[in-house]
Amino acid sequence: MHAICRLLTVSALLVSISIAAGATAAVQPLDAKLSGYAYPYPVTMFPLQAQQQQLTMAYMDVAANADSTPRGTVLLLHGKNFSGAYWRDTIATLTEQGYRVIAPDQIGFGKSSKPLRFQYSLHALASHTHALLENLDVDKVAVVGHSMGGMLATRYALMYPQQVQKLVLVNPIGLEDWKRHVPYLPLEQAIANENAQTSEKIKRYMTKAYFDGEWQEKYDPLLDIQAGWTLGPDAQHMAVIDALTADMIFTQPVVYEFADVAVPTLLIIGIRDRTAIGRDRAPAAIREKLGRYDQLGRQAAAAIPDAKLVELEGIGHVPQFEAFDLYSSALIRFLQN
Repeated sequence: MHAICRLLTVSALLVSISIAAGATAAVQPLDAKLSGYAYPYPVTMFPLQAQQQQLTMAYMDVAANADSTPRGTVLLLHGKNFSGAYWRDTIATLTEQGYRVIAPDQIGFGKSSKPLRFQYSLHALASHTHALLENLDVDKVAVVGHSMGGMLATRYALMYPQQVQKLVLVNPIGLEDWKRHVPYLPLEQAIANENAQTSEKIKRYMTKAYFDGEWQEKYDPLLDIQAGWTLGPDAQHMAVIDALTADMIFTQPVVYEFADVAVPTLLIIGIRDRTAIGRDRAPAAIREKLGRYDQLGRQAAAAIPDAKLVELEGIGHVPQFEAFDLYSSALIRFLQN
């Protein structure tokens, strides 16, 4: 009996240690299309013919609060490790302010199709998004992009300047050209690296890279999808998709075209951010010089005509989770002025 009690005590201690260390036991396995994963608003599927195949693009289209003054439409573009679902609080705030909000999952992400035989490019994703807006009879939008979504938002503004009223880049990646400093990673090796991912590794990466080593419960939704895919039935499929889309980001910089952006632009930059794709492959002498958002935000604001910069001290890569009030007040102020 005493032995059983001691065993139970040790087990409870191990569980408590596991929880304190940030265990990911609560993460649920997910299939490629997130069939069992609930989004904060209804999801509609837009049929899309692209690259000789029939695809579907998932999106949320949320009407402005009925009691608010209509202010137009905002398009929200997600980052690589995310989906449209993480815009929940942003959507709620914007609709309360009178904006209609459209938040798509790009092809290869979220609940949208994830074709393997496909040329993933920012140009293609922008054209898909444009087709969606045309289908919804949306002519003018303010575009908000975070992380990879910032690269895509920039590409969208360059391709469709007449449609974009304002551009907001929230800790966008691609403010520097990593391939000038970082050796290229062959796709085969990138796929192998993705296949080696686990939910624990993903959480450790997000904790260190996004939140300065301190995970909070409110960040859990950011982990659910990426970690869930590593546990799900389509893990190998998603490893290929992740490698293909990472290759797109690494090889298709927009930084050289900032001077051509022809719409009013706001950069919201958490200056603690040090995101840099391929940092681990960079020469040691320059590794810590990459991803310096305390410098990159100012350089981007100087390069983009008519750009404004809001720097968030002590905030990292995901301001909309880490410092929502500061982020949302800067966003609303820019959209309404």
